[in-house]
Amino acid sequence: MEKEIPVTYVPARNTIFLSYALGWAEVLEADTIFIGVNAIDYSGYPDCRPEFIHAFEEMANLATRVGVEGKTKIQIKTPLISMTKAEIIQKGTSLGIDYGMTHSCYDPTEEGKACGGCDSCLLRKKGFAEAGISDPTKYVS
Repeated sequence: MEKEIPVTYVPARNTIFLSYALGWAEVLEADTIFIGVNAIDYSGYPDCRPEFIHAFEEMANLATRVGVEGKTKIQIKTPLISMTKAEIIQKGTSLGIDYGMTHSCYDPTEEGKACGGCDSCLLRKKGFAEAGISDPTKYVS
């Protein structure tokens, strides 16, 4: 794992996700947006940090009609932000998530196998090992 922002960083990914969610939330008159960012066991993506989420929430309340008119305060909830990958995997397992239907790889094969070597795969492997749960992911390596 590198100390720098990895090559798998997708510029403005969570900014884009939250922007679409914000627009849709306003249409639906919803006051809460949930996003699954994580700041504990992550690869160093800047848009997974609590500072980013707080800044986006502030912006959301300055940039929307409901925020400006004071009808509601948009909140962004990050239930996974302070959980380790092991804790997330344990929680998902307790909720019945079939992790065999998922992978975290940024460079899967055409058959859907995860590479096993990118930061995301390494974090996933580590999370399953620390959770004491068998990793159902199909890896190339």
